[in-house]
Amino acid sequence: MPDSRNSPVSRTEDGVAVAVRVSPRARPSRIGGIVADLDGRIAVTTVPESGKANKAVITLLAKSWLVPKRCITIQSGATAQGKILRVKRDSSALKQHIEVEWQGPAMTDAII
Repeated sequence: MPDSRNSPVSRTEDGVAVAVRVSPRARPSRIGGIVADLDGRIAVTTVPESGKANKAVITLLAKSWLVPKRCITIQSGATAQGKILRVKRDSSALKQHIEVEWQGPAMTDAII
């Protein structure tokens, strides 16, 4: 589970866990900074029905984080805006990459 004291990203034994807040029906899809409650902000253009928004989140993050989509799963919150994602990859390098990306502008455009 992410360490809510300082980062939405925490190491796990096989990768990282990432707390995110998803905004469906956005224009355009993008990855944002960290919000007040320390969740990473993700906006996707798809609707939240039949898992479409979840698939769009995974596609967007896989492209941005340079990991295969199969490495990202939703650990909890599949039907909620607040989610915990599991990413099975080298935890130290990935954790640093994600935290650096979220230190940037509040919301950056990304194409999925």
